[in-house]
Amino acid sequence: CPYCDFNSHVRHDVDQQQWLVGYLSEIKRIGVQTGPRLLNTVFFGGGTPSLMDPDIVYSLIQYIKETWPCADDLEITLEANPGSVEAGRFQGYAHAGVNRISMGIQALNDRDLKRLGRIHSVADAERAFNIARTIFDRISFDLIYARQDQSRADWRTELTRALEMAVDHFSLYQLTIEQGTAFGALHAQGRLRGLPADSLSADMYKMTADLCGNAGFEAYEISNHARPGAASRHNLIYWRYGDYAGIGPGAHGRLSLSNTRYAIEAKRLPEVWLASTQTASAELQRIEITRKDQADEFLMMGLRLQEGIDLKRYRALSGTTLEPQKIEYLSQIGMIESSENRIRASQRGRLVLNAIIKELLL
Repeated sequence: CPYCDFNSHVRHDVDQQQWLVGYLSEIKRIGVQTGPRLLNTVFFGGGTPSLMDPDIVYSLIQYIKETWPCADDLEITLEANPGSVEAGRFQGYAHAGVNRISMGIQALNDRDLKRLGRIHSVADAERAFNIARTIFDRISFDLIYARQDQSRADWRTELTRALEMAVDHFSLYQLTIEQGTAFGALHAQGRLRGLPADSLSADMYKMTADLCGNAGFEAYEISNHARPGAASRHNLIYWRYGDYAGIGPGAHGRLSLSNTRYAIEAKRLPEVWLASTQTASAELQRIEITRKDQADEFLMMGLRLQEGIDLKRYRALSGTTLEPQKIEYLSQIGMIESSENRIRASQRGRLVLNAIIKELLL
């Protein structure tokens, strides 16, 4: 996709059995390192997991359950592209153990889907969504707003339609222009026209929060909305700065091992990653995270959440406290709200969250 800076590759032929062996090898290797910790969530993400054979997904889930003790309410999410969905395939995923679907719809407008480089139509998206809701109780989907030539009224119409479709969760992201993408190159050349002004993007963000809130979808994270009890438990692990293992080409993880926390990144090129699993490790690098950096990451991730962060945990990680004068100043100007040992960004503050984080960390 022209806006996407993820680790993305296209291959015309994939030996799924060979990939299964590679994934099982990495799961075993990481399982040995972590020991028998309780596993709460599994997330099949990145690329298009909905092109995987359901039997492969089943084998992976079974091996994961053999590797770690699992929570009774284990959440297993699989990302799906609307263009790769078939009823039989979804039924196979449910049989394999998947109990939550996250669908990359991105727009409910065929013209904008083409602009975003998506190969599905709105009709494809609605068909796939309707199939999913007959099989799964928990379904999320993504939309991108602040798109080219999109007006406030356009987004209101589209979001209203999305709210009529939604089951219990969706992710609503502003379009961002990233370096190293096709959109980034066009923007640098002055050829990406029709992008909204910051003020319009801010209006769309506020309208999104209002419409979703009125419909019972709380903005529990800056871009994620859910009915009560339906937040993505997997993504909450990231935002609450928990441990997670990243398995697959270019995957990232954060693991605490022997009282040290590591940032772990896997090799990015699929063929290199797969070959590495057959001989040793598919890791590209493993970097120890200092206590100060852990505290900073905890703050940056946690302030995205409506619940904010626990200042006692920040102090335990960093060995220091956030400056009371800064907290007082940001509270006085309405950017954050503080109570007892917690701070969180206010509704106004969420519009300028990066500036708040910068103020607190400097």
